[in-house]
This record gives sequence, C-alpha cells and structure tokens, in this order.
Amino acid sequence: MARRFLPVLVAMALIAVGVGLLLGEQHERRSRLEDRVVAMTGGDPQAGRAAIQKRPCGSCHTIPGISGAKASVGPPLTQFGGRGYIAGRLENTPDNLVRWLKDPHQVDPQSAMPRMGIGEKEARDMAAYLYTLT
Repeated sequence: MARRFLPVLVAMALIAVGVGLLLGEQHERRSRLEDRVVAMTGGDPQAGRAAIQKRPCGSCHTIPGISGAKASVGPPLTQFGGRGYIAGRLENTPDNLVRWLKDPHQVDPQSAMPRMGIGEKEARDMAAYLYTLT
C-alpha cells in the first residue's frame, strides 16, 4: 500500500522544493530592489509605506500594498517605479519625486493634488516605497 503512494509523496516533495526555491528567488529580487531604491532616494521603503498608509493618499490613488487605497480620483500608482514622468510634467527621478511630494503646487499650480505638509525625510521614504512598485 505504501508503495502506491510513494510517487505521489515524491511529487509533492518536489513541488514543495520548487515553490520554496521560487519564493526564495522572489525574496532575493525584492531585497535587491529595496537596496537600489534606498541608494537612489536616501529613504526607507518600509517607513514610506507606513507614511503613505497614515496619510490620505489612498483616498485619491490606487496604491499596491496600502490597505484601502483603491480610489481613482488621481492616477493609480501601480508600477510607479517604471514610469517616465511624474504627473505628466516631471522626469521621474528621485529628486523630482521628492519635490513633487513636498509641494505639488510648486511644480504645477493647477494640480488637484493637495499640499500635505510632507517634509524631506518623509518624502524620501515615500519615494523609496513608490519606486519599489514595478
């Protein structure tokens, strides 16, 4: 009887090993990405995620990884790290993103995005999180 189940057990073990390898590879890629965005922005992506979560960003934007951020008033921030422009006006660079987050009206006086009193450190953290969205 045990011999009958041996191929099934071996297959299940191989699947488990394969899933484990894939998850390990995903974790490694994510870690490398986070290291790059920290170097680019000088911010902390985890602190940025927390800052975005506590602010009303999700009332206007869809933002992956932010609970309740499913709005469509502003553009979705999915795959933000791969975009060429910020708000259709600025080249998507860390310094420009920090500038935009701190004072969107300085860049575009007609922008619907409100000034939210975001300081330099918080803007760098938020930028770091947004650049992890690829």
